[in-house]
Amino acid sequence: MAYTEQELNGNLLFLTQLAKTFPTIEYAMTEIVNLSSILALPKPTEHFMSDLHGQGDAFEHILNNASGVIRNEIERLFSGTLTYGERETLATIVYYPKQKIELELKNVKDTDSWYKATLRNLIVLGRKISSKYTRSKLRKSLDPRFSYIIEELLTARVNFHDLDGYYDEIFDSIIRHDYADRVIVALTDGIKKLAVDRLHIVGDIYDRGTEPHRILDLLIKHPSVDIQWGNHDILWMGAALGEKTCIAGVLTNSFRHGNLDLIENVYGINLRHLLMFAQDTYNSAVVFRPRKTSPEAYYSNPEVNVRAKLHKAIFVIMHKLEAQLIMRNPNYNLGHRLFLDTLDRVNSTITIDGITYPIKDADFPTIDPNDPYALCEEEQTIINELQESFLNSPTLQRHIKLFIDKGQLYRIENNNLMFHALVPLNDDGSFKAVDFGDGIPRSGKDMFDYIDAEVKRLYYAEPSGRKIYELDLMWYLWCGPNSPLFGKNKMTTFERIEIDDSKSHKEKSNAYYKYQDTKELAIRILNEFGITNTDRAVIVNGHTPVEKINGENPIKAGGSLIVIDGGFSKYYQKTTGIAGYTLVYDSRGLYIVAHEPFISFEKAIRENMDIHSTTEVENILATKGQMMVSDIDKGVELKKEIEQLEMLIAAFKSGLIKENHNYRMVKVPVNN
Repeated sequence: MAYTEQELNGNLLFLTQLAKTFPTIEYAMTEIVNLSSILALPKPTEHFMSDLHGQGDAFEHILNNASGVIRNEIERLFSGTLTYGERETLATIVYYPKQKIELELKNVKDTDSWYKATLRNLIVLGRKISSKYTRSKLRKSLDPRFSYIIEELLTARVNFHDLDGYYDEIFDSIIRHDYADRVIVALTDGIKKLAVDRLHIVGDIYDRGTEPHRILDLLIKHPSVDIQWGNHDILWMGAALGEKTCIAGVLTNSFRHGNLDLIENVYGINLRHLLMFAQDTYNSAVVFRPRKTSPEAYYSNPEVNVRAKLHKAIFVIMHKLEAQLIMRNPNYNLGHRLFLDTLDRVNSTITIDGITYPIKDADFPTIDPNDPYALCEEEQTIINELQESFLNSPTLQRHIKLFIDKGQLYRIENNNLMFHALVPLNDDGSFKAVDFGDGIPRSGKDMFDYIDAEVKRLYYAEPSGRKIYELDLMWYLWCGPNSPLFGKNKMTTFERIEIDDSKSHKEKSNAYYKYQDTKELAIRILNEFGITNTDRAVIVNGHTPVEKINGENPIKAGGSLIVIDGGFSKYYQKTTGIAGYTLVYDSRGLYIVAHEPFISFEKAIRENMDIHSTTEVENILATKGQMMVSDIDKGVELKKEIEQLEMLIAAFKSGLIKENHNYRMVKVPVNN
């Protein structure tokens, strides 16, 4: 491409900086060739998952089996050469190499032959999985201690007939020096990393299940991940920022679902004062026992008794704090959720939305009829202490930092729009404008951008600089009627615990769900977020479990919107009938994979019991032919870089910038 003198001079400062990295025409041409080769590779695989809700064991297994991708490749590659049992064992070695190697070697007489056969099969699998990447990308995916050996095994092109003999020489050396186990572990780790190039988590890592910390630790180590915040995530983020209502909400959810270990042992939150207060204040708390425990367990099991009283104590504190927050934010329009002043402790009733209901437990001695929303002195001390504990939990702060570093309210990648729940709408289907406290109503993309920026601003502010009314936003995002993370007129936590009448439990959904299955809305939302090529675009979200068991389809709006909340958490699996969806986007198209429940690590390792995954919908985007890197966002970036390098070469040739032939580059940057 020819560049005018005016164009070169207009970019002189940038080109001068670029020349520090590529100081000669040869260096620039080498990088152009490298980038062009990447453009010609198949599109890498992306996986989308949502609503993990603390189900750490199943999540780790799905990561290991790449949503069934690895098993499918093994079937394609080895169905004619390995028995079914051998293929199952090979898959388990990829998923859990250390444990499976130890188990297999107990029953093997000739260990050298076993190692050689296993390495050979893994090389065949690794060559197939890595075929869509450059050698540089492959190298960076491998354990640096073994990268040379493994790269040689996966990319060797020996020009003589005895390739097997060449491999055997390498295998003998590996085995002789007692490196076989470590090479297999490194090789399988590389296979798993390359099977999925990008992982998208579309919200709600926290709550319900007991191991969100395990999920987050795995995501911190993941080489390429992004997170779109869910309302359960934002509640924990608010708690980590010191917002007291969010802290009370986090604890209420945790006690309700029996996740005391997460609070105390993982995050080191000190509950001693709250526990002493709960035991001294409340005679009975049977209604507040953890889910899936019986009334009999409350009386016979001291642990259930303690957790119930903890739950009751923080439940009262939470509802008082929520009321205070609602009263200082009249723009939230949540006055109808102020009902503690209607509590009748004598007759055990409460009035909500004009209806008086009998309640199961009216023993609330800290609720002052004259000032029902005020914390008593000890409650105030407790919530202050808890705030300090949340702010100073290193593990919690490390996990929340991931939500900031890798997270956002929404993301657009390869023409797909990801957000956790909804875009708030008016009843007529138009985008709803909401004032979140600064006096400026915002709707659509403008709303999302404002929230994203405000959450990150609050995170980076010093704790002393976070104003109470600004932090209130975090709670509203968790359960506010017009929050893009919630989408209902109220969260009936009180009603579900205290009131038998199920009519009081109903939560009216935002109009978004009325129009969710219409193509017109999907296209309007895509356009609102700047996506104009809607024929090749999909909205991906979660939040509302897809009731597959009742015939519900995760594909909405004629294929333009996909809901991937398939009940990953055991809590929702009776509702959905499956154990989660994964959306897989590879070079051939976009597919929905449904998963069956995970049994246990022991059965997975000993009995090769995998999560059975079924591709339910073939190629939603109906792509024609194989997609290449040149067809996706990465391709746009690489083409721009090639254009910049071509301009640099023109500047060298014109004499505008002098080549530095004396420059010795330690390492030529290689773009993956």
